[in-house]
This record gives sequence, C-alpha cells and structure tokens, in this order.
Amino acid sequence: MISLDGVMQAPGGPKEDKSDGFKYGGWTAPYGDEAYSKAVKNEIQPADYLLGRKTFEIWEDYWPKNAAFWPGINEGNKYVLSKTRKKSDWKNSIFIKNLAEIKKLKETEGLDIQV
Repeated sequence: MISLDGVMQAPGGPKEDKSDGFKYGGWTAPYGDEAYSKAVKNEIQPADYLLGRKTFEIWEDYWPKNAAFWPGINEGNKYVLSKTRKKSDWKNSIFIKNLAEIKKLKETEGLDIQV
C-alpha cells in the first residue's frame, strides 16, 4: 500500500476527494493571497493537460463556468486516463485507456502537457 501522507491535494475544500482513506481533502485554498494569485496566473499559460479521472470529474463541472481565472483551460486538450469514462460535454476532452497511449502522446508535437 502506498502512503499518501506526502500528497498535497489542492486547492479545493476540506471535503474534496477524501476517497481511499485520504483524510485531508483540498486544503490550500484558505492560504491563497494576492501574491499567490499573481504567481498562479503567470503559470497558467496555454497548455494541454493530463488528468486522472477523479481530478477531471472535479474540473469538468467547475472550469467551463469559471474560465475567467484560467484563460485557455477550456481550449486546451484534456487527456483523461480512465477505464470507465469515454466522453464528456467539456470540449477538448480526450479519454485514454493506458500508459502506452500516454507514451504516444508524449512523442507528439504541440503544446506542453501539464500533469
């Protein structure tokens, strides 16, 4: 069993994804300030995204309605590693099934892929 004590799940709220015994949820949101917001805005340049299914499911309802904070999030490709999901109404969502597909993705030209 892998220990999750060193995992930082963020920003979210304290009840965000407490599955599989992860007791902390998202906890960084209350510690954000203006300097943090400016730093984050500098980091959120256009990119494609590799997401796990659970993160994707949190994001797919939130970001289409709140894109002003993260310009480009809805335009970037969202590659989602999932054995159970096959489609989403969130535009540019692409579901992949295995690590071989991730390896192929890494070899393609295009935007940076953020994990």
